[in-house]
Amino acid sequence: MKLSRRARLVRRTIPRLVRESDATLEERRAAMEKIDRLPRPRRVDYVDTVVGGVPAIVATPVDAHPARHVLYIHGGGYVLGSPRTHVAMCARLARRADAAITVIDYRLAPEHPYPAAIDDCVAAYRELASRVDPAVVAIAGDSAGGGAALATLCALRDAGDRLPACAYLQSPWTDLTASGETVRTMVDDDVMIDAATISETGRQYAGDRPLDHPGVSPLFADLSGLPPTLIQTGTHEVLLSDSTRLADRLTESGVYNELDLADGLWHVYPSFAGFVPESTAALIHAARFIRAHCRD
Repeated sequence: MKLSRRARLVRRTIPRLVRESDATLEERRAAMEKIDRLPRPRRVDYVDTVVGGVPAIVATPVDAHPARHVLYIHGGGYVLGSPRTHVAMCARLARRADAAITVIDYRLAPEHPYPAAIDDCVAAYRELASRVDPAVVAIAGDSAGGGAALATLCALRDAGDRLPACAYLQSPWTDLTASGETVRTMVDDDVMIDAATISETGRQYAGDRPLDHPGVSPLFADLSGLPPTLIQTGTHEVLLSDSTRLADRLTESGVYNELDLADGLWHVYPSFAGFVPESTAALIHAARFIRAHCRD
């Protein structure tokens, strides 16, 4: 498939923005926070709040009274990112899905290794589910946030909690052991992720747990009983195998899932919705999936 002109432009630009191997963690965090300098979508209310003891931003479209709610877990390798770095994309999803969306500020590694992030996600979901019927709630996340969303679902299921209606995962990082084939074969094609950093950030997040621990790498968890799941992934990314193997494992576990592969696109490409046509189309697809499954 031929990429749009804007997709080709972004693909050429991304490496100059993200490949900073000599930067400190603090410098990388500060650089990522600059994303929030870009204009947020209009006609959306943005409220800073706390959900289950976890700081968050809730984005709610003003043109509707949304019946749905999305709990969103941001990416950043478990060491970077915040609600501010992802709320603009999330607001676009909220408008398309006719939903309010809560983007949580879970604790980051290495200061807070596993299971701190998952504990925060579980706590935020439980408060949300105490106020909103889980039948109209979706859980979503990108990259590490996608892996965290999957691990959170497993933790909630094991604890006997009522699960959300569906899950939406963008390029989920599900295998921190980096055993997937594309971690090696897509090194020169992925413009967003430097494959060499995967092992380092994985160890920082895992702490004293093995990288194949099912809570750390939910690809290796029991996936039975999880809600319908949409996985969106580009074909030119090192974590492609994390998504294709996840789809296979969900199917084997009897979980309905859709694997939406975007030819020639990069890691978490839907985050460029509003600028890249392929990304906008992906977010529209995700919104339709959420509307279809989150019903009273």
